[in-house]
Amino acid sequence: MDKTAALATQILSGIGGEGNILRLENCMTRVRVEVCDEQHLDLPALKQLTGIKGYIKQGDQHQFIVGPGAAAKVVDAMRSLLSGAPAVAVGRDDIARTKAQAKQKYAAPMSGALKKLADIFIPLIPAFIASGLITGIINLLKRPDIAGELAVNYPNMLGLLAIFGSAVFAIMNILVGVNAARVFGGSQAMGGVMAGILSSPALAQITLFGEALQPGRGGVIAVLLVVALMCWVEKRLRNLLPESIELILNPLLTTLVTASLAIVILQPLGGYISDAIAHGANLAIDKGGLLVGAVLSGLFLPLVLSGLHQGLVPIHVELVQAHGSNPLLPILAMAGVGQVGAALAVLMKTRNARLKKVIKGALPVGILGIGEPLIFGVTLPLGKPFIAACLGGAVGGALISYWKVATVITFGISGLPLALTIVSGKVMLYLAGMVITIVAGFMFTWIMGFNDPEE
Repeated sequence: MDKTAALATQILSGIGGEGNILRLENCMTRVRVEVCDEQHLDLPALKQLTGIKGYIKQGDQHQFIVGPGAAAKVVDAMRSLLSGAPAVAVGRDDIARTKAQAKQKYAAPMSGALKKLADIFIPLIPAFIASGLITGIINLLKRPDIAGELAVNYPNMLGLLAIFGSAVFAIMNILVGVNAARVFGGSQAMGGVMAGILSSPALAQITLFGEALQPGRGGVIAVLLVVALMCWVEKRLRNLLPESIELILNPLLTTLVTASLAIVILQPLGGYISDAIAHGANLAIDKGGLLVGAVLSGLFLPLVLSGLHQGLVPIHVELVQAHGSNPLLPILAMAGVGQVGAALAVLMKTRNARLKKVIKGALPVGILGIGEPLIFGVTLPLGKPFIAACLGGAVGGALISYWKVATVITFGISGLPLALTIVSGKVMLYLAGMVITIVAGFMFTWIMGFNDPEE
């Protein structure tokens, strides 16, 4: 039995077997499980498993951090061990319904809205990663000191790469429209149509109230507003129209009503909101300098723990759409880099063999921008190193803000790979910020110390 299958079997046993699974899924780094009966869950044993790098509970969901790539493999292996039949035939629907009601009743303010935002944008992450890395490769190939005369000799190749790298931005509003309609409970095709109307170049040929319309005005903010309205209108018409004509009239009326209100009211409103977000963020970073950078980076990981960081996603997108670059992401990236420095200090101080093994496995992916194994497996459980890492991140964020480092992507990558997407002339400053942040996180952790866990 290979390591993945063995870990899947151990997790399945630790959560109480197939009969105790209510929901099983994964993200990039975590195995996510909801169970029927918490009493059948053996958390102490699960946390001690060799492949488990950390654990966190969010609501009813138990999340076991196994690392990038491994999460999908472990979940697939777990599913292959399941019989496929409903594990608990009696009472399962009632249990699920009760949990959902309790979760809704006791949900934190804004948590539902922020989760919806995340559900809209998270599926776009692979496209943003590809776009950012391709753009970084193009920047390298254009430099004579690295690629020689390649850009001069092969302009068509660079032109094609530029198309590959910018394609996601050409259709981003439509992708957001489709995802937003799915999340808001409407027709996904209609969501794409609404976004397409807002982005249509033909709008520039139309004058309304004495002013020419602006294609794409308001960016994703306008798309979110319009698609939310579209879903509301579509649901109301579905309840009002007779079934015999609903299929025909609902799309027609939904399009006419929503698109009209979008052009006259919601797109201009989205434009004002979008401009305020983009200009406000740039002004704060530009004028706030060291202080703003330190606050943003120092508080980012606590925001991640609370889930409130999801509200920053539209801001990243708006910054790139409005200005072609994103100064916020490199600042926030320093928060994860501070974890690397803190983990190095713990590695040098601890005598716990298992903790050393966890750190050695988590450090490489931490440097590459995936910080969950370090956060939930090392610094957060120890307490003081997490605070020290945040302080180290604040130092790096302050410098990155002061140096006005920016990236050409919205979000999706961090750490060392983000250097490939940094705007021209700022790459070395970003790398210097990473080094200083690691050193600062290390020093703060070394000075503050921690209680070394026993074996």
